[in-house]
Parts: sequence; structure tokens; C-alpha cells
Amino acid sequence: MNTSASAVQSEFALEKSLVETLQQLNYTFVAIRNETELIANLKRQLEIQNAIEFSASEFEKVLNLLSKGSVFEKAKTLRSKQHILRDNGDPLYFDLLNVEHWCQNQFQVTQQVNMEGTYKNRYDVTLLINGLPLVQIEIKRRGLELKEAFNQTNRYQRHSYGSGMALYQYIQLFVISNGVNTKYYANNREQSFKQTFYWTDAENQRISNLDAFTRTFLEPCHLSKMICKYIVLNETYKSLMVLRPYQYYAVEAIIERVKQSNKNGYIWHTTGSGKTLTSFKASQIIMHLPQVAKVVFVVDRKDLDYQTSKEFNSFSKGSVDGTSDTRALVKQFSDDTRLIVTTIQKLNTAITKGKYQASMERFKREKVVFIFDECHRSQFGDTQRRIREFFENAQLFGFTGTPIFKDNAQKNSLGLRTTKDLFGERLHRYVITDAIRDENVLKFSVEYVGRFRRKDTLNEMDIEVEDIDTKELMEHPSRLEKVVDYILANHSRKTHNRLFTAMFCVSNVPTLIKYYELLQRKKQEGKHDLKIATIFSYGDNEDDADANGFLTDGTDALAADGSVQYLSNVHSREKLDAFIGDYNQQFGTNHSAKDGLAFDNYYKDIAKRVKAKEIDLLLVVNMFLTGFDSKPLNTLYVDKNLKYHGLIQAYSRTNRILNELKSQGNIVVFRNLKQATDDAITLFSNPKAIEEIMVEPYEDYLQKFQQAFKRLIEVAPTVESVDALPTEAEELAFVKAFRDMMRNKNVLESFADFTWEDLPLTAQTFNDYASKYLDLKDKTKSSEGKEKVSILNDVDFEIELIHRDEINVSYILSLLAKVLDVSPEEKARKQQEILDIIAGEAQLRSKRELIEKFINENLPYLKDSEDVTEAFSTFVSDARLAALQTLVAEENLEESQTERIIEQYLFAQRQPLRDDVLKLIKGSQPSVLQRRKTGERIIEKLIGFVETFIQGMPV
Repeated sequence: MNTSASAVQSEFALEKSLVETLQQLNYTFVAIRNETELIANLKRQLEIQNAIEFSASEFEKVLNLLSKGSVFEKAKTLRSKQHILRDNGDPLYFDLLNVEHWCQNQFQVTQQVNMEGTYKNRYDVTLLINGLPLVQIEIKRRGLELKEAFNQTNRYQRHSYGSGMALYQYIQLFVISNGVNTKYYANNREQSFKQTFYWTDAENQRISNLDAFTRTFLEPCHLSKMICKYIVLNETYKSLMVLRPYQYYAVEAIIERVKQSNKNGYIWHTTGSGKTLTSFKASQIIMHLPQVAKVVFVVDRKDLDYQTSKEFNSFSKGSVDGTSDTRALVKQFSDDTRLIVTTIQKLNTAITKGKYQASMERFKREKVVFIFDECHRSQFGDTQRRIREFFENAQLFGFTGTPIFKDNAQKNSLGLRTTKDLFGERLHRYVITDAIRDENVLKFSVEYVGRFRRKDTLNEMDIEVEDIDTKELMEHPSRLEKVVDYILANHSRKTHNRLFTAMFCVSNVPTLIKYYELLQRKKQEGKHDLKIATIFSYGDNEDDADANGFLTDGTDALAADGSVQYLSNVHSREKLDAFIGDYNQQFGTNHSAKDGLAFDNYYKDIAKRVKAKEIDLLLVVNMFLTGFDSKPLNTLYVDKNLKYHGLIQAYSRTNRILNELKSQGNIVVFRNLKQATDDAITLFSNPKAIEEIMVEPYEDYLQKFQQAFKRLIEVAPTVESVDALPTEAEELAFVKAFRDMMRNKNVLESFADFTWEDLPLTAQTFNDYASKYLDLKDKTKSSEGKEKVSILNDVDFEIELIHRDEINVSYILSLLAKVLDVSPEEKARKQQEILDIIAGEAQLRSKRELIEKFINENLPYLKDSEDVTEAFSTFVSDARLAALQTLVAEENLEESQTERIIEQYLFAQRQPLRDDVLKLIKGSQPSVLQRRKTGERIIEKLIGFVETFIQGMPV
């Protein structure tokens, strides 16, 4: 096919070529038009696969078994041995999938299957394994956004995958393609488009063309291997996860090395790329190899022992039993536990203390596989040597995001040692530039604040300073106050009005104490209301290890058994006790640092609250700068000398993928770390990587915004002209242009230099266009269910980019209070302005009718502005009760149980399950055919009720 022809290749032609290629790969084509034919084919394929024959009544039992449970439960059913009672009463055992010998399954392809649920849908290409639809491929013509195919699969999940016998809920993987770009992802409705992945080769070269992807990823044996071995069932979230290509290649390399030799090796996967999942899958597979006695996953801190055990158990419930002390560790070596998670301190104690020798002796010559997490932190001392000497047949694998090379190595008791010296050959490499290119982590926006220039007197010292790094200057109260003032002035901008969180890493504990007390004083003075917390170990921290690039283990004074050692720095300890008292008062907790256990509990509580966005700013010295993942954390303030792996590890706390609003990791540096940053990036990627890792300058995003604005006014020169757009194609052009403007504005606003005066339109005009944009989004809701689907249906509107946290119900009420004090003519104009603001705010649109009704029916009778909030509260309370009564009457629901379901939804922030909602119905349940439609309708009403009357309302 020539280039010009392929550029306009239709969706039908792409689908036809795909099916032909799949048949060349030994998929058998089968024509299936509907669920009846799907079920008939399933019966034949299961009979072939298991060499049995089902009677009609026996197969009814099979279908009954298959129809039960959620997508997650069905994934478990797929992988386990099944049995029914035959007509004669004998038990019959059979497999739905041959998991052990994954090539020995039956592979088929079909296309254009019609299913009717809430709405009628027709699916593009379905891959059947043993008759079950396990892979669904959705295709868009060349030139269309891949995200549209992703949104289409979500729509199908919502509308029809659960219809009939719900066999399409057995889908394990989705593949989406527009011919040029092709991605895959697991069947998990909670994930976003950012959890979709390109396939690559072992050198991380992308395979995105549909034909090439089909011949590599969809080859029957490989596809079946991915489903059988490399999909992880996450027990915590009851969801499916699939390994990304670099994770797959790393695990395969480790397994091959364990099978074929006793050589060691290490995996270099950049920070934030999912090493825990990779190491878990490697551990899970290795522990079942007959030649392996134990798999020991080794971390170097007590908090990571707990954290890693928790994560491992989330991937497979009960897979590990966390070792709470050395005695428990030794017991796990002695019993039938195959996978152990422990700290290096406890492992060291187990092999050096005489009382454990007898229990550990038999493993000296057994094949024990050790997997070391962040091996650059834990494996450069005598402990590592002792482990090697004790376990004579040990095989060691290290995972690191920042290896030790000669350039960043430090001498210790073993001399100058690199990661290669200790672990041997690198088995797989995936560096930060690979991860950014694949959109698995974010770029960094590094802002260097100041030149640290000394003025005539220290009291006049400017924050913009020269390269003078003296203790006197860096810790002078005047400078510290200017740093704090800068943080307070820019924190909302950096964190999108505190939708995200931040950390502040400081050079040493005495300076941290000064910063903390400064922030607390300014809070008491009413200059900010940030929720602040801190944690530090209260040993001798003044001699800062990180100045040499090495992040310490987090609790700077750990004994060999992992317990915290308290040294003589009483002042630091007393300060920490006082700061924990502030924390307890702020969060209603009862923490302390009286001993190691109490300190650990405080650490864990802080970690939980940072992840839950309950802490706005966390002050640290070393802790949390490595091994801590929090997706809502987007900003790191730095007043600390960092370099090489210490710098990359610290910066990487901010660059976890979350949503469209989180466009980069913000690094605000109050020291001269420009050269150190460039050196670190060069060391851990390549000399040309700086531009790939750092976001572009402010001026570049400004230019991109202007280009998007130019495209927008070509389609809709005025706000009013959006309503007159004659075709859906032009509406789509407006949506894409405005969305590009939003994306670039989102990045621009994070720069300290941002001002609306730089943009070619005013904030008010932008918000007016936003209102029209949201109108088009609402239009897609009303088009669902129609025979002809709107081309806007599957466009991602990225509504979160419009969210302005300061524009909420309380803000609107404050505006309404001011309306009472103006003239009647002015009052009408002000009220309309308020309604226009609501129309442009995604989170307020559900409340627009409610607020408008309050304005029309209640506001004219209020005389005092202070009465507005109370009157609105009473009005909403009455309206909420009336709406709930209407809802339960319309759907014939049990009222008290409906209230309970709503409470559970608010607590868990997960929409109610359909089966739970159907139980609310009084009297007879809907028929099998009506259950899905009825359940979805009630769920939609419940969510609408919560969004209108509860979420975002002032307490």
C-alpha cells in the first residue's frame, strides 16, 4: 500500500487487514453475530480444549458458573480449575484456560459482534481463547485520536459488556489502534488513558504500527503468555494490572538467568517506573521454580518492609507474611513460606547471631534467590558481604533507578564499588528518558530561585544571591524568612490551589526546625492556612550524607536489627516531640516518638496523609526523599545540596503520573544546583537528555497557547458563535482547540512569571468559552442511546483542566451576599454574572439549577448579607430531602437503605455496585434482561443526587 493510500485508510480497511494478519498467525476466523452464536461457539471450544462433551443441561451449569461475579472475580474464575456435576451425578473438572502451558489453547478471531445492553453496540475485532472473549480490539481510522478508541471501550463497558451472560466481562486486555499508534491495557474501568501502554522490543524501541504490533504482541503464544503470566490481580483494588514491556523483559531476563545459571545481575529501571510490580512478578514466578528453595525480597528500612509487604500482598493476597522481627524471619526460613520480605538489618542479624545459627544452617547450601530493592542504597557495606559468605548458593538480583557508577561511587570498607562490581551484568535498562517518552513519568520543571547575592549588611540580604554557600549565609534568619515567604507566595500556583501536595527538603535538622517554626509563626499570624507536618530522626544529622549524593536510609540511626537508636541530641528530640504535638492537635491523633515503634507509627501516618492530600507541605531532611510514592505530590522545594543519585531520587518524588492536571513535577531550588542537576541527568540517561527531561521554557508554552487560540477563533471567532456551529465536525474542531488552550494554560499557570496580560484573551473570555465547551460536553450525555452516535461521544474533554478550586459554592454564596447591597438594576446584572461563572465551572454545573432557584425564590426576601449562607443551607436541606423522596418514589426504593448506600458511596468514593443497588427495590426484582438497564439508571440518579446536593456543599 502506498503512503498516500495508507494515510487515508478507512477504519473498515484497517480492520480487514488486521483480521487477515491474525489468520496468518494461525487464529481461526469464526463468524459470530450475536450472543447466541457466541455461546454456541464457546461450548464447542471448551469441549475441544478439555476433550469432553457437555450435555445441554451440563452446559447450562457451565454458563451459570461463568455468569457470576465482577470483572475481577471472573478473572479469578478464568485462571482456576472449574467443576460441575454431570447429569449422572459424577464430578466433572475442566479448565477455561491452560495457564501452565499457555500455547496449548484454542485461538479464534471474530469481528462486528452485536451486543445489546443499556444501548446496542457493535464491537470491532474480538480475540477468543477457548471460546471466551479475552481480548477486544477497537480501531479508529488513521488521523483520529487514540483516546477516542479508549473512551469507546469505556462506553461499551458501561453499556453492554455486562449484558446477557456478561461473557465480555472476561476481557483481560484491550487493544486500541488508529493504524499508526497502537496501545494495550488491562480491563480496569478505574484507570485513565495514562494507564495505556505501547509495546516495545527489549531495547525499548516502540512497536506502534498496527501490523507490527499484531505480529509481535498478538502472536498467539505471546498473547496467551501475557494473559497467563503477566496480568496481576490486585487484591486491594480488585482490579487487573498488566505489565508494561520493560517490566516484561526484566522479569523474563531474571527468570532465564535463574533457570540457566547461578550468576547475579541487576535491573536499571528509572525511579517511578513500577519496580515493585516488576520485582513482585519476578519473585512470584521464581518461587515456583523447583530448583529454588526461597525467594527473599530485601529492603533497607523498616518502613519499606511494611510498605513492600503491603504492596506485594495487594498483588496476591497472602503471598508474603511480613517479618516483624528477626525471630519471625528465621521462622519463615524454617517453614514452607516461599516468598519473604525483610529488611537487610534483620537478615544480617539472622546470619550473625549464634542463637539463629542452627535454624539457618540448612540454607547455607540451598539455592536462595535474593532480590534487593534500590540496591544502591543497601548493598555497599559489610552486611552485603556477610550475606554472600553465609549463603553459599545464593543468587542475587538488584533493582535500582539510579545505579552506582565510578562517577558517583563512594569509598567504604570494601573500597570503591559500583553496582556492576556487586551485582554483575545489567539485565535490562529503562532510563528516565524512556519513561518520559512513554509517558510513564512526567518531566520536571526546575525553577532556580535566586543568585544568593550578599548586600551591604546581612539584614538586607536578598533571596537572589550569588554562589556563596556558607553556613552563615545559608542559615541566616533573613534568608530563611525570604525562602518561606517565596513558598507561601507561590504554593497555590505550584499545587493548583492545593489540589496537589508538596515536600520541602532541608539541609539539616537545625535548619528544618527554624523553617518549621517560621511557618508555624506565620500561620498563627494569619498569613497562611497550610497543613504542615515534619519528621526527622533525632540523631546527629548535622553531618549531611546527602551532600555527597547519598540518601541515607531515612532513619539515620538504625541498629542492625532495624530499631531506631536515640543519640544525645536532646534539643532535636524535644523539638520533634513538640512538632508531633502540633500534628496531633491538627489531625486528632495521639502520636509520639517515645520509642522505635511509636516513631514508625508516626512515619506511617504521615505517609498515609500525604498520599491522601491531608498534608499540604511536609518538611524533611532525608526521609521520604527515596522509596516513597505519592501521586498527588507534585512539588519539591529544595534547600539542600544534592547530586547524582540523591538528586534524581529526590526530584523523582514529584513526577508520578496522575491526571491531565498534573502536567509536570515542579522543583523549586533555593541553591545553586544547576550544574549538579545537569550532571545527574547526563549520568543517568545521556548528555542530550536535559531537554527531554525538563519542561520547555515559559515562552514556548505561551507560543503554543497563542497557536491554539488562533485555531479556536478560526472556528469560533466569538463566544456566541459557538452556539451557531453548523456541524459536529466544527464542534469537534472547537473542542480540540479549546482543549489545547487549557493544556497549555495549565502548564503556564505553574510558572511564577505567569500573568493573563501575556495571553491573547482575558480571563473572563476564557471562562466564557469554557462555558460553551462544557455545554458541548453535556450534549454528549443527551446523545447516548441514539442510533447514530455523536462524534463527540468518545472525545476526552479533560474536564479536570477547567477545575478551579477557589470557585466553589462558598465563593458563590459570598458573591450573592454582596448582591444584597446594590441597586435593583445592578442586582440583576450581578446575578447574571454569577450564573455565568457557574456555567463555566465543571464542578458547579450540576448545582446551577439549584442555585438559580435559590436566587429567584429566596434571595429577594433576604435583607442582611450575613443571612445568605444560613438561608442557602436551609434551602438545600429541604431540596435534598424532597429530591431523595422523589428518587425513591420514582424507582420504588427502600428509603433508609438508599441513604445507607449514599453514605457508603461518599465514604469509599467508589460508585455503588449494581447488585447492591437492585436490592434497594421494594417488591419483585427486575427481569434478567432489565437488571442492567435498571441498575445503571438508579446508579446514575444516585450519583447525580450526590453531585447536586452533597458534594462541594459548605459544611
